[in-house]
Amino acid sequence: MKKLALLFAICHLSFTLATAQTQLSQYQPGVTTDGAVYFLPKTVVKLQAMVEKTTYTPGDFARYAQRYLRMSDVSQEPAVSYRLLGVRITPVAVPDTTKGYAVKFNPKTVAPHVALSADGLLLAINAEPRPDNTSASLSPVPSVAALPQPDPRQYMSEEILSAGSTAKMAELTAREIYDLRENRSLLIKGQADFMPTDGTQLRLMLSQLDQQDRALSSLFTGVTRCDTTESVVTIACDGPIQRQLAFRLSRKLGLVDNDDLAGVPYYINIEDMHTVPLPDKEAAAKVKKKAYEAGIYVNVPGTMRVTLQLGDGQTVSTAELPAPQFGNVELLSGDLFNKHFTTHLWLNPLTGAVDRLETEQPR
Repeated sequence: MKKLALLFAICHLSFTLATAQTQLSQYQPGVTTDGAVYFLPKTVVKLQAMVEKTTYTPGDFARYAQRYLRMSDVSQEPAVSYRLLGVRITPVAVPDTTKGYAVKFNPKTVAPHVALSADGLLLAINAEPRPDNTSASLSPVPSVAALPQPDPRQYMSEEILSAGSTAKMAELTAREIYDLRENRSLLIKGQADFMPTDGTQLRLMLSQLDQQDRALSSLFTGVTRCDTTESVVTIACDGPIQRQLAFRLSRKLGLVDNDDLAGVPYYINIEDMHTVPLPDKEAAAKVKKKAYEAGIYVNVPGTMRVTLQLGDGQTVSTAELPAPQFGNVELLSGDLFNKHFTTHLWLNPLTGAVDRLETEQPR
C-alpha cells in the first residue's frame, strides 16, 4: 500500500511539475523501483572562525619583579583576552526545497539506479556516487592548547623553600636566576669549570639551564597561556546580502551573542557575480514546456563573492564560491535513459551540476 501511495504521488507530481514545484517539499525524498523524488542543492556559507584565548596568571613574586629583576611592566592582576586569528569561508550543500522533483521510470525502458544522499540530494544515476571531497574542508579544526609548564618550585633550593617570608624567597630566587644566567654565559664562552665533552652534551646542558631560568622567572613575570578554538557560524542565503551581522567578538569575553554590544560586529556581504546569464523569455518558455517532459533536472550554478568585514568596512576575509541559487536549472531529456544504451550520470555533490556523463552500448 505504501509503495502504491508513493507511486501515485510521483505520477501526480510529474504532471504538475511546471506549475507546483514547491509542493514537492512536503514529500519525503526516496527511491523505489517505480520512480524517485529528489532535491537539488543550494549553497550555505560556513564561517570557521579561529579565536585565540590568552590567559595571564601573575606569578607569586610579581610584586618584586621591579626590585629584584628590574622589570617594570609586570602586571599583578590576572587577565583573559581574545583575538581573531582568521576566518575560513567554506561552501556547504543543503537541499533546496524549492527545487524538488519527481521522476517516474518508464516501464518500456531500463529502470535506472538512482543514488541519493542522506538528505535527498541527487548524486548519481546508473553509477556509484563519487566521494564528496568538500567534506574534508569541513572537518573540525582541533583546539590547540599550550603545553603544560613545569612547576618552578621543583627548581628551588632548600634555602629558598625554607625562607621565612615571601620577600626573602623572591630575593633568593632572583639570585638563583642570576647564577643560572652566569653559568650559561660561561658555558657558551667555554670558561666553565666543568665543560661538556661534545656538542650534544653542551646543547643538553644549555637546554636545562634555559628551562630552569624560564621556570623560576615565571614566578616574577607570570604565566601566559594561549589556546586556539574554532567556532562555526552558518549563513543561509537565497539572494544577495548586504552587511548582515555574522557574529560579534569581545576582547574580554570572546564570541558573544549577536545582540551583545560588548562585542565588535563582523558583517557578511554576499554578491551575485552574474556568471550565469538569465534566460530570455523565449528560452524560459522552452524550459516551461520541457517541464512536462520526462527527464532529470540538474543545476547550472552561478558564483557568489562572500566578504567578511569589520564594522568600519575593513575586509577580514573574502572568497568566491559556487552558488546554485544564483544560477539556472536545466532538464536532461529522459531519452538518455532507454534500452538502446546505458547512461551513467554523476552530479557534483556541492552544486548539483553535471560532473560527468557517459553512455555505453549494452552488449
